[in-house]
Amino acid sequence: MKILDYIKEKLLYLDGGMGTLLQARGLQPGEFPERWNLTHPEVIRSIHKSYYDAGSNVVNTNTFGANSLKFSKDELEEIVKAAIENARKAIEESSAPQPKWVALDIGPLGKMLKPYGDLDFEDAVSVFADTVKLGEKYGADLIFIETMNDSYETKAALLAAKEHSSLPVFVSNAYGADGKLMTGATPAAMVAMLEGMGADAIGVNCSLGPKALEGVVAEYLKYASVPVLLKPNAGLPKVVDGRTVYDVLPDEFASEVTALIRNGVRIAGGCCGTTPDYISATVKASSDIRPIPTEKKNVTCVSSYTHAVIFGEKPILIGERINPTGKKRFKEALKAHDIDYILGEGIAQQERGVHILDVNVGLPDIDEVAMIKEAVCELQTVTDLPLQIDTSDPVAMEAALRRYNGKAMINSVSGKQESMDVVFPLAKKYGGLIVALTLDESGIPETAEGRFEIAERILAEAEKYGIDKKDLIFDPLAMTVSSNANAARETLRAVKMIKDQLGCHTSLGVSNVSFGLPARDIINGSFFTLAMWQGLSAAIMNPYSAEMMKAYRAYLALNGMDENFAEYIGFSEGLTQQTVSASAEKPAEKKETYASELQRAVIKGLKEQAALLTEKMLAVTPSLEIVQKEIIPALNIVGEGFEKKTTYLPQLLMSAEAAKSAFEVIKSTMSGEKSSDKCRFVIATVKGDIHDIGKNIVKLILENYGFEVFDLGKDVSPEEIVEAVVRLRAPLAGLSALMTTTVPAMEETIKQLRERAPWCKIVVGGAVLNKEYADEIGADKYAADAMETVRYADQINESLKNS
Repeated sequence: MKILDYIKEKLLYLDGGMGTLLQARGLQPGEFPERWNLTHPEVIRSIHKSYYDAGSNVVNTNTFGANSLKFSKDELEEIVKAAIENARKAIEESSAPQPKWVALDIGPLGKMLKPYGDLDFEDAVSVFADTVKLGEKYGADLIFIETMNDSYETKAALLAAKEHSSLPVFVSNAYGADGKLMTGATPAAMVAMLEGMGADAIGVNCSLGPKALEGVVAEYLKYASVPVLLKPNAGLPKVVDGRTVYDVLPDEFASEVTALIRNGVRIAGGCCGTTPDYISATVKASSDIRPIPTEKKNVTCVSSYTHAVIFGEKPILIGERINPTGKKRFKEALKAHDIDYILGEGIAQQERGVHILDVNVGLPDIDEVAMIKEAVCELQTVTDLPLQIDTSDPVAMEAALRRYNGKAMINSVSGKQESMDVVFPLAKKYGGLIVALTLDESGIPETAEGRFEIAERILAEAEKYGIDKKDLIFDPLAMTVSSNANAARETLRAVKMIKDQLGCHTSLGVSNVSFGLPARDIINGSFFTLAMWQGLSAAIMNPYSAEMMKAYRAYLALNGMDENFAEYIGFSEGLTQQTVSASAEKPAEKKETYASELQRAVIKGLKEQAALLTEKMLAVTPSLEIVQKEIIPALNIVGEGFEKKTTYLPQLLMSAEAAKSAFEVIKSTMSGEKSSDKCRFVIATVKGDIHDIGKNIVKLILENYGFEVFDLGKDVSPEEIVEAVVRLRAPLAGLSALMTTTVPAMEETIKQLRERAPWCKIVVGGAVLNKEYADEIGADKYAADAMETVRYADQINESLKNS
């Protein structure tokens, strides 16, 4: 039986942890577990067999870190081949009666993707593809992408799996205690992207115990139309008699997982700290449960790298200003490749309250494919709003969709057959909410009935590609009333017909209705109000238009969509300050609350602008004053937002990059003068661990706060770390580890530092650690994130200055 058929009717049981079991069998600190497929195949087979014997249907191959960044091409092939053979032999040796499958296990690469790191998206896809192709070649039954804490890397892995294999793909992400990925994505955002790209099952693994993941699982079950999986840790780790143990025992684990199975989880197993005993207990506790059927949720949404925007809860505003049509200054910016101008338009519209940004950079004089790809990537560094990819060029559309971090709006498809033939395959591959224009080869019908018929044909054609109506939003096309007095009425009728009879959402480019008339804002605002009362779901509009925003805020207030009228009151208080019209070529900016333009540039992550403003300030302001009164305060604002969970890691990193640009300008003028007198900080990822994302983030933030950071890299031995600390007489050392199997190397490093560098304060961090665990292995400080490291380092630096 095929696995996807099996899970339609049955619960599917996964395996548990591998790393802690390998440590118990002799895996040494710093040793790569994947090589044991070749050197200790009998151990790997024994572990796999024990999981099958415990009731697992699916065992993950011992390939979590098997990729071409870590191993040569030939060794990678040997490892993947042996790993799959080991699992296959375990199936043969197990006498357990349940159906059994082998999953090719794929974990994160340990590098941040651009723009936050140095790994290009396509390079990441290529690295994942190397492993995927070997998995299919040597007979894996499915691909299991797991422990991903970044939405963009998750997309790269899933894209590689879909492009280079025909196997089912399960995708599991690792969430923090705040219910978000490291880079900020909510479960709803991940469901939107992964389901849109065609993942066969999605869910949660690692990070926390089952009880702590209840909220994340509930959100998956609320939005997912595919089976939801759960593979939690056995609680939190601690060290007992030199061994890593976890605080949730098998029976408690089984009880908590079973409760979530009763809520709708269809696929269950364990991650760090779990053993065959945990799986056996879970199978026994839940095998008699009748699984809840997986049902379509009919949620229409788009997503960014942080959140999903759900259609139907209230009308959605789509900012129209990133579009050269009728905008002379924007055309000039495109021709001059002035990316900062485009980014500024995006930021300003977000500040005005839009939910989605339309992105159109089509001009005859530029390379639209290159420009839209760059615009999409750069916009996502300064705003977390979802984007609407607006282009008639299919090559440009694919370039943008491929690089987009989330589930985009796709603008647009029409009822023309050639349009549907091009757009629907792209939407099916990359996911997206498709804007469907109700026009065809004969043009735009004058009547609502004619447009409704085209909408029906578009739905029927989309169904052939497996695209559900929830992923279509219809634009019944606002036509100008100056040439047809009935145009607005027919559009409004079409909006209502599509909503009521097809059950689909609608969107309009509202301002088209007033073309050719004076005082267009008056017509636009009234038409917008009428459209919302007919059930309009979204509008592409100018957020600088006072009349449009009046109509929107009033509608929400009158329709019970503005709790305590808070948004309306806030909007009305600001009305007297608005002096711009919808037709203004460069509307006045919303009044800023930043201390200076340089602080705004740093906070918003505008690198080029930060450098230019710093250069200007240096003509009248001492360099150290700029650092201490402009750059550091700006970083503090972002850092405090990060600590309060109102700002996410990508925003923190882009602000740091903008600060770095400013620092570079300052350094070039200082002639050997130090920009800061803060202490030295040695940092490294410990022996055997090639994951340096966390370390690199901490390094960047520390440097921006003025610390002299010595980065020793990844997979660094205890001896090398100790030697550097002693040689530099560094008062601070930071150690990072992502994998359970490399924590012993961290403990050994701490032990050696205590012996040879007793003055050094040791900070540790990583996904497998917590405060209790850090205390037990002898660290001075457990830092959950980069800002906590900075705060502690500042304390140590101050104490050194005062001693």
